[in-house]
Amino acid sequence: MYASLKSITRWPPSRENSRRLTVLLCACSTLGSLVIYGLSMPLPLGLLLLNVAALGCVWVQYRLSQKSIGFQPQELADRLLQVQENERHRLSRELHDDIGQLLTAAKLQSAWLQRRMPEELQGQCVVLCETLEETLAKVRDVSAILNPRQLTSLGLEASLRAHLLKTLANTPVHWSLECHQRLTGIPEEMAVAAFRITQEAVTNILRHAEAKNLLVCLQRLPQGLSLSIRDDGQGFAPAQDPGREGQRGMAGMSERISQLGGTLTVTSEPGKGTQIEALFPWAPRALERASTNKVMH
Repeated sequence: MYASLKSITRWPPSRENSRRLTVLLCACSTLGSLVIYGLSMPLPLGLLLLNVAALGCVWVQYRLSQKSIGFQPQELADRLLQVQENERHRLSRELHDDIGQLLTAAKLQSAWLQRRMPEELQGQCVVLCETLEETLAKVRDVSAILNPRQLTSLGLEASLRAHLLKTLANTPVHWSLECHQRLTGIPEEMAVAAFRITQEAVTNILRHAEAKNLLVCLQRLPQGLSLSIRDDGQGFAPAQDPGREGQRGMAGMSERISQLGGTLTVTSEPGKGTQIEALFPWAPRALERASTNKVMH
C-alpha cells in the first residue's frame, strides 16, 4: 500500500503518472460540465478550478512530450555510436585472440607437415603456408582497423599515418598527411572520432572516387581540432539527409561530429573532387590545456 501511494505522489511527475492524472482530470471536468449543462445551473467555482487543473495537466504533458522529442534522437545517436565502438572492440578482440591464435596454430602445423612431406608435395605445402600467413596478416589488419590500439600508444598523427600507409600502399592514390603542431593532450573520444572519419573518407575514396591525390590535414586551433580531407576524385552531390538517401558513410561522419558538438562541412560536385572539413571543439577542461600546448609549441 505504501509503495503504491509513494509511486502516485512522486514529484516531479513521471510521464506515465502525468498521463493518468491528465486523463482523470479531463474526464471529471467533462462529466461535471455535462451535468451542469444538463441541469442549467451556474458554473460552480470548484468545477472552474477543475477545468483549470485539467488545462494545467495538459500543458505539463505537452512539455514532457516536447522534451522527450527534443532529447531522444541525440541520446539515441550517442548510444548507437557507443554500442558500435563496443562491438568493434569485441570483434577486434575475437579476431586477434581467437581466430588469430587458430591461424597461428594452423601455420605451425603446416610447417611441421612440410618438413615431413615427400618432395612431390612440397609445392602444395609451400602454397598452404603462404596462404595461412597471408590470411593471418589480413586478420591482423582487420583487427587493427576495428580497434586502433595504436591511438593510445602512438597518438592520432602516427596512427593516421600508419593507417594511410597500410591502406593506400598498393593503390594509385598519392597521399599526404600534414600536421604543423604536436597533437598532445587530444581527448580520446576526439581522437577516435577523427580517426574514424578519416578512415571512412579513405574507404569512400577507394570505392567510389577514383582519386589520384589525397591530402589530410590536422591542425590545432584555439576553438578546437580541425580535420581537413581533400581529394581530386569524381565527386558527388552531398545529400541534405545522408541517412535517408543512402549515404551511410556521410551519415556516420555527421553522427560522430555532432556527438562531440562539432561541425562537419562537405563540399563536392560531380567531377570536381571532395573536400571534408570537420571541427572538434575543445571540452571546457581541455580548452586550457590546448591553449597551453599552443603557447609551448
